Parts: sequence; structure tokens; C-alpha cells
Amino acid sequence: MSIDTPPISPQQYEVLHGGGAEAAEIAKQRISRRRFLRRSMLAVWGVSATSAVAGALFYMYPNLSGGFGSTLTVGKVSEFKASKPSEFKLEQQGVYHRPVARTYIIHLDPSTQFLLKGGDLSSQLSSENVVKDKDGSYWIALYQKCVHLGCTVPFRDNCDSFKCPCHGSHYNVTGEYLDGPAPRSLDRFQVSIQGEDVVVNTGVINSNVAHPDVTTRLVAAPTVDCSL
Repeated sequence: MSIDTPPISPQQYEVLHGGGAEAAEIAKQRISRRRFLRRSMLAVWGVSATSAVAGALFYMYPNLSGGFGSTLTVGKVSEFKASKPSEFKLEQQGVYHRPVARTYIIHLDPSTQFLLKGGDLSSQLSSENVVKDKDGSYWIALYQKCVHLGCTVPFRDNCDSFKCPCHGSHYNVTGEYLDGPAPRSLDRFQVSIQGEDVVVNTGVINSNVAHPDVTTRLVAAPTVDCSL
């Protein structure tokens, strides 16, 4: 028997078929119960649907309340010593991992030798979210995720570059593609220097830095081999 026709006792059945005020009261109670059951089912379905949508939104959109996906202060300028690309040492100079922002902070020394000059250099720095500081050094915030299949890419001191342990995608110190299956260079965030703070906006991802060529590559590839 469905929820639209709640069961009744034999006594209620006799009264209902006999008519009268008592029959009307029983019928009214049955209708009320039917409405209650129907509304209960609708409420359960509504809660389930809401939970499903909320869960989907949680994964589709970043956390905007102070975690990844928001604007984060990742440290003081003094905590990030600048370095030439060939002298990078993880957490010592040039490259620093900040897990809270899922970011590698890159700090290039003012003496860094870029392959491009003039307007070409300025344009490429802008397109790759490279920020020049007042002291002449350069800052980049690289997303830690490999653009191939999403593994976290470690920085390798022994080969002055990022090398993905999953499938071998290889990137130089500025996140530019070197070799491997990655479809583009590493993604990056907006970075800014606000007073003494290094600030990263993890809610805005630049995923448009393509494989570089001779007209767009910022720094030379490392000269040491970088095997898995």
C-alpha cells in the first residue's frame, strides 16, 4: 500500500463506509497523515539535494575565507633571500615553498640575466606574472601543481629546476616549460609586495603561459641533467 493510502483498521473501515460525522473525522485524519508523509518525503529529498549541491560547490569553488583561494600573506620580504637562477637552494635562497598558499615563491636577484631585452622583456614579464620590486629584484608565485596531471612538483637543488616525479614534466626556476608531457608552463598567481609583506592572491590563476620559444623564454635552461 502506498503512502498516499495509509492503512486503516477494520473498525475504521466500517465507520468510513457507514458515513456520518465520525467517518468524516477519520477521513480528515487520513488526509492529514498523507500530507505529513508526502511533505516528509519532500523534505528528505530537499535536504539530500541541498547537501549534494553544497558538496559540489565546495569542490568547484575555492575556500574564500582565509584559506587557499583567497589573498594570503605568505611572509615578510626579509624571509625570502634573492638569488641568481643557477644558485637557487630550496628554503635558503631563490625558491621557497609555502604550503598554505600551495605556492613556490621565487625571488630573482637584480643581476639575473634574462634572454629578452627592452619591450620584449617587459611584455613577457607581465604575461608570466613576474613582479619587479623597487630594489630591482623579481618575484613570482608559482602554483605547486604540475599542469600535466596535478602532482605536486618539487624543486630540485641538484639540477636548478622543478621536476615532476610522476611523469617527468620539467620546468626551470621561473616555471617555464623545459621538457616532458606538460602542455604548458607552470601556472602562477598574482604576487605583490605590500610594505614588508609578500602577498599572494591564490584566487586568480594565470594558466596561459605557453611552452616558451626563443622569442618568449625568460631565462636559460639549466646546464645540468635532471633525471627522475
